[in-house]
Amino acid sequence: MPVENGLPGCYQPPRWCLVRWISFKPVGCLNERGSVRPRLVLASRSRPAASEDEDVDEDMDVYQEAVEYLLARQVDIVVEAESDILEEEVFHEEVESGLLSPLNIEGLDLPDTPTPCSPEEMLDRRLVVLKGILEGEEVYLNELEALLTPMKALRASAGTSQPVLSSQEVHTVFYQVPELRDLHQNFYLGLKDRLSAHQQTEPSHLEEPGRRRARRTRRPRDAAEPRHEGFELVVGDLFLKMVNQIGLYGGFIENYEDAVEVVRKCTNSDPRFRTLAQSMTTHNGADKTRTKYTFEALLYKPLDRVTKTTLVLQDLLKTTPDDHTDHAALHEALRLSRSFLSGVNESSQSRREVTLSHGLRRQLIRDGFVVDGSDGERSLRHLFLYTDLLLCTRCKPATRGKQDQYRFCWYLPLAGLKLRWFMDEERSADTQLRLQAIRTKMHLLRQQLQQQAKGLKARSRKKLEQMETMLLMTSTVYRLDLHSPSGKSHSLVSSFLYELEEWREAIDKLTKDNVETVPPDLLTLTGACVKLRMTQQLLLHSADGGDDGEALCGTLTVAVHSARGLEQPARVYVCVEVDGFDFYERQAQTHSSVLSFSPQWEQELCFQVDGAQNLRLLCISQSDRDERDHTVLGKTSVKLDPKSLSRRWRRQTLNLGLVEVNVSLKFIPHPLDPPRSTSQQQLVFNVPIETVAQQEGGLVPHVVRCCVEEVETRGMDEVGIYRISGTASDISTLKNAFNSNLREAVTRLRSAEVNAVSGVLKLYFRELPEPLIPTGLFQSLARTLDIQDMNSRLVSLLSLLQSCPDANRHTFLYLLHHLKRVSERQDVNKMSLLNLATVFGPSLLRPPVAGVGNDGPAVDISQEVVVQVQVVFSYLQCNNLPEARISLPHDSDTEDETTHL
Repeated sequence: MPVENGLPGCYQPPRWCLVRWISFKPVGCLNERGSVRPRLVLASRSRPAASEDEDVDEDMDVYQEAVEYLLARQVDIVVEAESDILEEEVFHEEVESGLLSPLNIEGLDLPDTPTPCSPEEMLDRRLVVLKGILEGEEVYLNELEALLTPMKALRASAGTSQPVLSSQEVHTVFYQVPELRDLHQNFYLGLKDRLSAHQQTEPSHLEEPGRRRARRTRRPRDAAEPRHEGFELVVGDLFLKMVNQIGLYGGFIENYEDAVEVVRKCTNSDPRFRTLAQSMTTHNGADKTRTKYTFEALLYKPLDRVTKTTLVLQDLLKTTPDDHTDHAALHEALRLSRSFLSGVNESSQSRREVTLSHGLRRQLIRDGFVVDGSDGERSLRHLFLYTDLLLCTRCKPATRGKQDQYRFCWYLPLAGLKLRWFMDEERSADTQLRLQAIRTKMHLLRQQLQQQAKGLKARSRKKLEQMETMLLMTSTVYRLDLHSPSGKSHSLVSSFLYELEEWREAIDKLTKDNVETVPPDLLTLTGACVKLRMTQQLLLHSADGGDDGEALCGTLTVAVHSARGLEQPARVYVCVEVDGFDFYERQAQTHSSVLSFSPQWEQELCFQVDGAQNLRLLCISQSDRDERDHTVLGKTSVKLDPKSLSRRWRRQTLNLGLVEVNVSLKFIPHPLDPPRSTSQQQLVFNVPIETVAQQEGGLVPHVVRCCVEEVETRGMDEVGIYRISGTASDISTLKNAFNSNLREAVTRLRSAEVNAVSGVLKLYFRELPEPLIPTGLFQSLARTLDIQDMNSRLVSLLSLLQSCPDANRHTFLYLLHHLKRVSERQDVNKMSLLNLATVFGPSLLRPPVAGVGNDGPAVDISQEVVVQVQVVFSYLQCNNLPEARISLPHDSDTEDETTHL
């Protein structure tokens, strides 16, 4: 059976060992000087002292499951190696590629319950285990030999006038290492001899397991014949002999911090020792390739090895039948090994920091629950941000009589880590339906919870928490990608950009510090999560009860006006988020502004809220080169105070750090209806302008404002702008976008041909059910053209304009001011006021339909066109046109206030 090594130069047990080792926690400790002092912990294995056999039965044989799973699919078993290496030179290339992630076994789809196997199959697997142990022992011996290689030379130089190390320092550095080498060499040679002898007596050992089973099935067993060749392989005495001498590791452990201190001191002070300490090599067993190590990395190997002795014995015992000769000896060896580690624990102080380079220490900076979106799957994970690395774990909640456990998922060093967030892909129709179903059930449970007696609430609240967790994983909108220099990548996804941005800022700040990573002991780091964590549980609104009298229930409207403080022109939009129960959408964004120092939106965002207490805003710039490249310019969180919010607008200026955003808030309390399916944005085209203005909460529709802004940004010098139409398909695409999603429409507008943009604006006015200038004014406007005095005519025109509805009047004025600015560039774009009036006149002003409330004289077609063009032309000639208001007033009686963090 082939055996593949992982990272060269490490103790490399097979995958079955890696699976079992997750439950063990060798924790590194520090003294006051920062030196590592080992603390070896057997985690989550507490049991009555008299139940060793019960423990063997209780703990599922993961190795057995894995082999059964692979054999059932006719997969060749490859005993993979753990790569828990501390060697610095290959760390960034090989650790990141997954070789230093031995605990990440989620990719293997193991069955939930162990599959029964025959004694013959168990012994086959036992042989695989022993071969993996032998391979690991060979690698470990090579590491010890490499560590001892300079010992003779250093001892010799200690007696010279210029010693590299003193005799005492040599003794400290290599204390107990030769004895450990001899111990494991004797064990290795004994195990190798017995496996070789067994291999010679079992010619079929290289056959595929499936074929061996088939051969045994076809061959009837003779009563006198041994049940299986594996019963003849006895190695328990070798393990028991080795464990009886495990006390040697006690001396090494007690001396370890002093040895490391000597190595570090001499590395910093003596160039000769530094050259030696940073260029030690060892070959990697069968392939004989050589790997470069630091002295300190090799000095750590015995600590790593001693914690694995118990694990090796436990998994070997799992594959040893109860009636095997080795069973009693292995059971006793396991007991002695556990006892030794327990004694080490009791004599060690509990420390959880690791010294990094430049005197810094690894500390936990932030932790919390996130949704891991790596590999296209979404899983709830507990993320730990340390000074030099990011650790992703899976939390296994506590069961009765036990504490919480953490399982390793992945980790990334912060050195060189690149971060970038994106808007996630648009939700599919199926996802929308699923979200709607979950939200409807949550709303129903919420109502039942309010009506239930106190004793019945716990169960309903638990269901509500489960649904909220499911919604958290399903309704993601944003994605934060993490890319390491070695090519290893992971993604975090979230429904809320504010939370994701907090993670990005915290990680980015540490990556800029450029802290060199000390390769972690993943078992120790993962095992310490229970004690280190600052976030105990997933923050769910349902878990808090949601009955806070200070929370809002009703309709919260946020009008986003403008921003100031940009250091350079940018296309900017504002993202607004609220908390509370997730029955309804809790985040929305304005459209992106044109390139400007002082972007304006005048856009209302409306939220149905239940239990809302906080409002969060983020100001975001969008790159001109890449539509997916977004940068958060600033963010802030505002406490929603029911006492200060009312049905009247409350205007305030929020300080987001580098920028300030002007907003107005209005809240109307009322009982909430059950959540409805997420409907598309209401139609814009072929809808009365007053209706559009009302649903947008403004006076000038967004489609008009966005098209005008885009033309003024890049179409003022376009020859024939508004006269030369864009492609019909492009105009139709933009029209459909405005009818469905404003943000998407504005994004498309930025990249569309400017003639298509001008075509959309003309199409909007042309498709209005009622013209922008009401038909009832047509005859009156036509009569003003008979006034010869231009000033008198303009006075009459402006007087008639005042009788128009607000939305019509202000939109018309907004357009007139824009067309006047276009004509100022007529020497380039060839569009004079008369040309522009000719283009827009028939769309803005139409005669009444004959016989439909029309009591005036009929107008022939030629006279109709003249009136349309001349009226608009006259308005364009007016030098004192009133300014247009683009939004309804949001000001209250109180003065503006600036809110700072």
